[in-house]
Amino acid sequence: MHLIPPLSMIDFFRKSEGTWFTERSVHHFDSAADESGQSNLIVKVMEKDDPKVQEVCKDQGIDPTKATGGASFAWQANLDTRLPNDNAAILVDIPDETRRSGKLIRNQGYVESIPVVSQYRFADDGVLTIDTDYDNNQGQERCWFITDDFRVRVSTVRMMNGVNLMAYCSERRCVSQELLEQMIAQNHARR
Repeated sequence: MHLIPPLSMIDFFRKSEGTWFTERSVHHFDSAADESGQSNLIVKVMEKDDPKVQEVCKDQGIDPTKATGGASFAWQANLDTRLPNDNAAILVDIPDETRRSGKLIRNQGYVESIPVVSQYRFADDGVLTIDTDYDNNQGQERCWFITDDFRVRVSTVRMMNGVNLMAYCSERRCVSQELLEQMIAQNHARR
């Protein structure tokens, strides 16, 4: 199967839409804390005229007409059957003229829960790099698709005195209930 990697943030959002089973390993260099584990990541694409996209732009003082769209990112425990809470992070794409790099504005950061502006860029092979400067540290995340349904993320958080933590995540797309029912029906039809 030939993979066509996304080379713009809005294409990345669209390719990421759905629920992902995430397995993560986290290594803290300054403590014994272990945040490794499993969770679900739920990604929903938002069009540029979505009120939440408009609100994030307004809150960051950015002209909403520069946005190509956005996405909400919500996490939940892997076996939790409840709907995720409404605390999803909203990310908005503000690309430069090439659309392969630009600004990613968020209503809340991953490392510090404050609104942030990140810089992103796509390499020729589709690897996405996101650099974020927070008040007290810097974060870098890299993400790429291995197949349409499997991707990898690696990240580091650097404090003033050096790297504080590193994380590795492998993510597999979950089959939707609708697709699962279609597969079952096709299987029954073979009998």
